[in-house]
Amino acid sequence: MRTEDLFRFVSERYAVLQHRKQGLPKPWTQDPILQNYRFCNVYREDDTVTQWIKENWRDPNTNDPDVWFAMAVARYVNWPDTLAEIGYPVPWGQGHGFKAVMQRLTDTGKKVWTGAYMIHAGKGGSKVAHIADNILTPLWERRDYIGETRSCAHLQKRLTEFNGIGSFMAGQIVCDTKYTRMLDTALDWWEFAVEGPGSKRGLNRVMGRPVNQNWKEGEWFVTLCGLRAAILPMIQAAGMPPLHAQDLQNCLCEFDKYERVRLGEGRPRSNYPGDK
Repeated sequence: MRTEDLFRFVSERYAVLQHRKQGLPKPWTQDPILQNYRFCNVYREDDTVTQWIKENWRDPNTNDPDVWFAMAVARYVNWPDTLAEIGYPVPWGQGHGFKAVMQRLTDTGKKVWTGAYMIHAGKGGSKVAHIADNILTPLWERRDYIGETRSCAHLQKRLTEFNGIGSFMAGQIVCDTKYTRMLDTALDWWEFAVEGPGSKRGLNRVMGRPVNQNWKEGEWFVTLCGLRAAILPMIQAAGMPPLHAQDLQNCLCEFDKYERVRLGEGRPRSNYPGDK
């Protein structure tokens, strides 16, 4: 198991953030791959979009029983400038004006969405209308059913019962909601995680398996838990905050990107001028 290799990547990426926060001059790392390509932060809470959601929607409304719905809206848009225009989306409905705001921004030619999550409207359909009418409105109409959940896994399961919400997107909504009063005492707060394609490849790399080898149902999660137990002492010894399972899942995805560059298998989508 390549736990130490993963830890070296994680600790160096974390050091880059700390050096930037301290106002140190570039380069913030001597690692040429981290200098030249963009990688998500070790802790999702440090990412720019998450910080905006936290400060503007999540924390001010932590006691709102429908805050989970606002987190769903936030992740389907995932762009702070647009979210600021929309405004906190509870209560939801025609009076909120989500579609009108989104269409106005689209017509101006401004960037409206992020490319982090791939969402398709289908042939000839409007992405705005699809998300508003086919995904978000049905969620709102069943808000009592969804809002009664008290564990991360249960919320994720109920979200995936709705059209257009896959397992990974549901996991992202849970990852925001778990920092609110709705789930902050959930028994599975630290252990909950949902795999994505990148984290499957990343865990394969760490475990010495073929990079694209499939995982049997439940096997990925059990292996992730074992890896977390192995890496947490290293994280603690380095003076870093503990990693919950969803952060480790994300680190595996970024580690896969890092290894693709290191091994000459490909490159991340975004460059990062970190050398000057």
